[in-house]
Amino acid sequence: MNAANEKKIGALIIDDEDLARHVIRELLQSHPEISVLAECANGFDAVKAFAEHKPELIFLDVQMPKLTGFDVLELIDADVAVIFVTAYDQYAMRAFEVHAVDYLLKPVGRARFEAALERAKGRIGEKMPAAQELAAAARGPQEYLERLVVKDGTRVTLIPVAKLDYAEAQDDYVALASQGKKHLKQQTIASLEACLNPACFVRVHRSYIVNLERVARIEPYGKESKIAILTDGSRLPVSRTGYARLKALLDERA
Repeated sequence: MNAANEKKIGALIIDDEDLARHVIRELLQSHPEISVLAECANGFDAVKAFAEHKPELIFLDVQMPKLTGFDVLELIDADVAVIFVTAYDQYAMRAFEVHAVDYLLKPVGRARFEAALERAKGRIGEKMPAAQELAAAARGPQEYLERLVVKDGTRVTLIPVAKLDYAEAQDDYVALASQGKKHLKQQTIASLEACLNPACFVRVHRSYIVNLERVARIEPYGKESKIAILTDGSRLPVSRTGYARLKALLDERA
């Protein structure tokens, strides 16, 4: 089958640098089987373009302002072949270890690009790791989230972790309470817990994680249970094991 009859592979190029996008597009000129559906200069445009075009392959910069490449992955949360393009080897290596298709270090050379593209073409259609798993693994150990990204339709909200009051499990979602509002994010509470600094956030109940800074007091509730009263008046159930964790951390701060 010649290239003209092959099914086209839809791709997005996502990078905040004009030159970097130009280089990828130039390198793709000798690959008529790859159709560049859109170029995106920031993560917000990338999320919209992904929803519109449903590409099978993305070339994704890691370090971008506002939304990073890993933020973008969390927001699209779909099976897609990802080739990271980055100037920072440590990010790329960790991402690659958790089954990103490949990574390219800037400046991108043709031989390395060809190898990554061939690898990608062989992986398209396979089950890819969850985008949140990829993003979490790429952060590495002891690197906790500094902000949370939430998508509601085409709207993206950034919540600084310091402004998160608590999180509540709701099936496969978490409700993130911040500054009097709740934002629903598709993520399990266990995976969110793993991304938060345990010196600042504690799982007080199987369904709740609380920001220690927001805990005003703990009161008895029933025979063996307790309740945490937050500075804004919110009341969260505290299990026996959750109370032990919470008390230990509060004692450390005393």
